[in-house]
Amino acid sequence: MITAEERAELIRALSGVVGDAHVVSDPAGLSVYQYDASDEAIAGIHQPLVAVLPATAEEVRDVARVAVACGLPIVARGAGTGLAGGAIASRGGVMIVLTRMTDIIEVNETDRYAIVEPGLINLDLSTSIADRGYFFAPDPASQRACSIGGNVANNSGGPHCLKYGVTSNHILGLEVVLPDGSLTWVGGPSAETSGYDLTGALVGSEGTLGVITKAMVRLTRTPETVSVLLASFPSMESASRAVTAIIADGILPASLEMMDALTITAVEAAFSCGYPLDAAAVLLIELDGLTETVAEHRDAVARLCSQHDAQQVRVATTKAEQDLLWLGRKAAFGTLGRLAPNYYLQDTVVPRTKLPAALDFIGYLSRNFDIQIANVFHAGDGNLHPLMLFDRYRPGQIQRVLEAGDALLAHCIDAGGSVSGEHGIGMEKKDALSLVFTTNDLAAMAGLKRSFDPRELFNPDKVFPTAFSCGELTNLKQQALEVDGMYVV
Repeated sequence: MITAEERAELIRALSGVVGDAHVVSDPAGLSVYQYDASDEAIAGIHQPLVAVLPATAEEVRDVARVAVACGLPIVARGAGTGLAGGAIASRGGVMIVLTRMTDIIEVNETDRYAIVEPGLINLDLSTSIADRGYFFAPDPASQRACSIGGNVANNSGGPHCLKYGVTSNHILGLEVVLPDGSLTWVGGPSAETSGYDLTGALVGSEGTLGVITKAMVRLTRTPETVSVLLASFPSMESASRAVTAIIADGILPASLEMMDALTITAVEAAFSCGYPLDAAAVLLIELDGLTETVAEHRDAVARLCSQHDAQQVRVATTKAEQDLLWLGRKAAFGTLGRLAPNYYLQDTVVPRTKLPAALDFIGYLSRNFDIQIANVFHAGDGNLHPLMLFDRYRPGQIQRVLEAGDALLAHCIDAGGSVSGEHGIGMEKKDALSLVFTTNDLAAMAGLKRSFDPRELFNPDKVFPTAFSCGELTNLKQQALEVDGMYVV
């Protein structure tokens, strides 16, 4: 607990670092930072004590030093597009908002890397280097809004990660403010490094080990040709079998995405992308590479889709048509607002061959729990994104959604999958980690956390099951309390 006098002194100290204009301490201003893109009915509403918007790495370091000296938690936040409650100030404290740090500091075409600040929007990086013949491969569906720092913190994926890999495959080094108040670099442009892979440890650590202030990102050469196909199917199962057949044939598309009929209905109403409304499922398939190879693979993909009962296979003939097809996929989540006031977006993974069974199970959950579930996901990766539609004000709906989500996670883990494909663990899934890791596994991870942050001030209450806070290593039961018809986690 902090007194009014201590709070006033804290604000004066932070203003001394970043200036009065970049310290937010009034309740109305702080309300902007009490959410992220996760559903507050599930992740909760948590207002920070104060939000600070630094402009340089040195300012981030000095803000962190002030907070640590006061014993206050520190939560870093980029664009706030995270879907697992990872950028929420669950214990109040100081929120470091990185949206002023958006510079591209260096582009090195010889060694194919760029150094960027954490608040840079993902798509802005690719747009700015397009005329040089490069792009940044990780492309979350929210790439028009999400920041590079958030991508690194959550090891984000995206449609192109089927071929090019997730964010960790594209981060060469990081500048980071550590919990001891130091500012340091890990990793670098060299392909080979010695010692511990600290860059690897920081990517995906969700701000629990430090605050990223610069990222050295790998640049990928723009392919010679891109081709986008839309294939429609009479069932999710036939579309899933086509996915397996394409990969088994030795073809590695840049992207291989699936949408179900419910999603198609919402997308078409919003954007008129040309998705067939009579299809039970569509695949959006992007091929890239040398012109001759893409042409060969395009014919093979069309043939394989037809062999698995495709009703239609259409090739986008212009860049504008390609962009329109992708608009529907990348904006799909938002269009579901036409069908229900709320949705709970799950993010789990199964081996690709287990997709038909997993989709059947999602159908069972929809019927058994009386919940509409829309599916739009990275089929090539086996990364499922069922969106469970609900109305938080209707009694019992949140409980049913949470129970259905737990049942789906258990099913996917039993099938050889995992609890998260790309959205991170955050607050939402921290207790689910005990479904896939043993107590010893979690103790080892907690040891790494404490070696960086012995006072556990950096992004507390994230990633680790509730019982792991304060060093406790027992009682791994899920901590969910039902209050007034809602779960508070």
